[in-house]
Amino acid sequence: MLNKKITKLLVGTNNRGKLIEIKGLLPKNVKIYSPSDFKIKSPAEIGKNFSENSLIKAKFFSEKSKMVCLSDDSGLEIDVLGGDPGVYSARWGGKNSNFIKAINRVFKELKKKDEDWKIKKIKARFICSLTIYWPNKKIIQSVGKIQGYISPLMRGKNGFGYDPIFIPLNRKITFGQMKSIEKYKIDHRFKAFKKIKKFF
Repeated sequence: MLNKKITKLLVGTNNRGKLIEIKGLLPKNVKIYSPSDFKIKSPAEIGKNFSENSLIKAKFFSEKSKMVCLSDDSGLEIDVLGGDPGVYSARWGGKNSNFIKAINRVFKELKKKDEDWKIKKIKARFICSLTIYWPNKKIIQSVGKIQGYISPLMRGKNGFGYDPIFIPLNRKITFGQMKSIEKYKIDHRFKAFKKIKKFF
């Protein structure tokens, strides 16, 4: 029973950008639902790390919908900010997760740390933790990371969240400047998904 491939799935997010990206990773034969199809609001994310938050969401949405649920918790860690915004990545954008606001806060915090931050290589990484939660309480988790640097300017209109200020290692452009097909092949979500795709 447990080795049966998942053909019907609730993607546990009310974030449209994230939903589109996860859909892009899933096989075309999987029938995908989102919490908005069931009018389910998101739970409070009170975990101390990405894996805990990912599990909170997957369990909550699975129990509410009685479906297998795949949830993601992801964010940006910046070394000189002690790993912030980290699990608070979306919350830095305020109540409505406004990422222009969040990015401006990143710039402000970096300036507080170092006036000359714009001419330095500010190390950062994107982390994604994925959880699949079955109605029988079976849990599978995986984590993907991508290292990179913070761009001193917002560049590009693709992707979502902090994509316009993240330059992956060995690349010259931000995630926001990349075509989605290019980003999907290297990003943190893809790396995490690769570890669990055998379930689909």
